[in-house]
Amino acid sequence: MTKKTVFYFVFDGLADWEASHALAGVSKSNKFKIKTIGLDKNPKQSMAGVTILPDVDFIPWVDLHDIDASNTAMLILPGGTGWRENANDGIADLVLHCIRKQIPVAAICDATTFLAELQVLEHVDHTGSDYVYLQSASPRYAGGEHYRMKPAVRDSGIITANGTAAIEFAREIFEALEISDNENVQQWFHYFERLPT
Repeated sequence: MTKKTVFYFVFDGLADWEASHALAGVSKSNKFKIKTIGLDKNPKQSMAGVTILPDVDFIPWVDLHDIDASNTAMLILPGGTGWRENANDGIADLVLHCIRKQIPVAAICDATTFLAELQVLEHVDHTGSDYVYLQSASPRYAGGEHYRMKPAVRDSGIITANGTAAIEFAREIFEALEISDNENVQQWFHYFERLPT
């Protein structure tokens, strides 16, 4: 059986640590293939200075026909400086396409602000780095009644997390992909779980 793809959006200035736990768990599950996707195939440099060469470049008139729920499991959007600089606006068509096709979309930190700008958070429970920040950074944001003061939230195929919640973000991704019971994933994930306070 062909494995579905989990796409990980890469761009200059991405916060590479925010989705690293999630990507490692997805890889350990051995149920999906992970592909990096950029707006072009030029090398990207993360906030940590790591160079990433995208596996694929997003070409709307090709990819929007080829990407559907039969071959794509999720789109993961890490945070990073590119969102505030509007350098990532070209990925909007893919994000909206995934939501329309009921392909889960997972966003953390400033990527949640991008979802707010796309007005896809108006009817789903969600979180972000901060409610006030989300309001000020996204003039189009109108989902305040659905904002939840939690590290990570999953609702109707959309996962959101604040920038300090990489572990919780990973947990929601594992639940959405139904790999949370995988023994390899559990063993790895328990190592990183926080002790109760």
